[in-house]
Amino acid sequence: MGEPDVTVVIGAYEAMPYLVRCLESVEAQSIGADRMEIVAVDDGSTDGTGEYLERFAAESKIPTRVVRQENSGGPSGPRNTGLKMARGRYVFFLDADDYLGDEAFERMVAMADRNGTDVVLGKVVGVNRGAPKSMWARNLERTDVFSSNIKFTLSAQKLFRRELLTRHGMTFREDLRTGEDAVFTMEAYLRADGVSVVADHVCYHLVGRDDGKHVTKSGSYVLRFDSARAQMETIASLVPAGPRRDSLMVRPVVVTLLPQFGPVLLKQSERIQRHKIELARPLLDAYWTRGLARGLRAHERLRLHCVSQGRLDQLLDVVAFVRDKKPPKVVLDARRRTAYLALPFFRDPAAGIPDRVYAATRETLSAADLVWEGGLPWRSRVRGAARRLLGPRLSRRVGRLAGRRPAA
Repeated sequence: MGEPDVTVVIGAYEAMPYLVRCLESVEAQSIGADRMEIVAVDDGSTDGTGEYLERFAAESKIPTRVVRQENSGGPSGPRNTGLKMARGRYVFFLDADDYLGDEAFERMVAMADRNGTDVVLGKVVGVNRGAPKSMWARNLERTDVFSSNIKFTLSAQKLFRRELLTRHGMTFREDLRTGEDAVFTMEAYLRADGVSVVADHVCYHLVGRDDGKHVTKSGSYVLRFDSARAQMETIASLVPAGPRRDSLMVRPVVVTLLPQFGPVLLKQSERIQRHKIELARPLLDAYWTRGLARGLRAHERLRLHCVSQGRLDQLLDVVAFVRDKKPPKVVLDARRRTAYLALPFFRDPAAGIPDRVYAATRETLSAADLVWEGGLPWRSRVRGAARRLLGPRLSRRVGRLAGRRPAA
């Protein structure tokens, strides 16, 4: 057999009965059995996963190799085993819980061949779980991680040009128990000669398991900090300091780090709360910049400021405010042409938190909650500030209010 177009690497652990539909979706691919191969790795399953894979390999028209190994403790080991055995021009990492859209490989390979790109994203939808959405607005023949929203989908279920992976010796980190795919995929984005996006066809169904055995749902909070650290280190090693690095750092901060300082924090012991701050502070010391801060919403920025200062008392008050979904007042400083959200401790002398932490950026703001500062807000001055800060729709509402004297 010649070189296949796609090697499908399937790492499987306790994957029954989900594995059945997963493999059926590979056999249903319109690209044809002669253009694919499967490398399936049973990672020490005890539920019949390995036996089912062997029966499939004996009966399927798709060339299939099965490896049965002792449990490695995470998805990286099976993926690395499969990657070493891959012979295809492209590699696709398919989780045994999930399944493909019928034309996924045909469309993705065509996209990569047409544009010479090294990574292709196919549209993902969730089944009994959420899935990323912001990157599927339209097909992108050629883009990169700085010009699109692809940084917000870092799962491993992408089409990767195998030559890219072998040239850079890329593998999944086996010391990480969660977020290993985010590190791998971000590196691939940054090293790739172009990325393509297939947005007009569902290529991948991300399945929420009923038995709760998804690895991303298990493990201690310490694993999340390990993941955030690894992601940040990868970005810093490949992108010089500056706006481009800051734009990428937003992803591990928002997706991996900040959830550790959400409402769940209020239910945890003081020991865990303080330990989380200890784990986060070195990351903020190393990578926090004003450029990164500007990419966050005000309440996110404020929480991380409290963390960076080691102020657990302030942090808990802010988290409680966010949990209660209280709409903050919007303070429009006409002299500075700046809008602020009056979140907890805003301009509290005892707290000493700089105004810039509260600066409004892209939040949905209500003009009805505006508090004017800097004297009588002349219409033109306020309207200009509002258009820049709040957007056209809200600025029109601000303009209508701008001629009114603030209530005493």
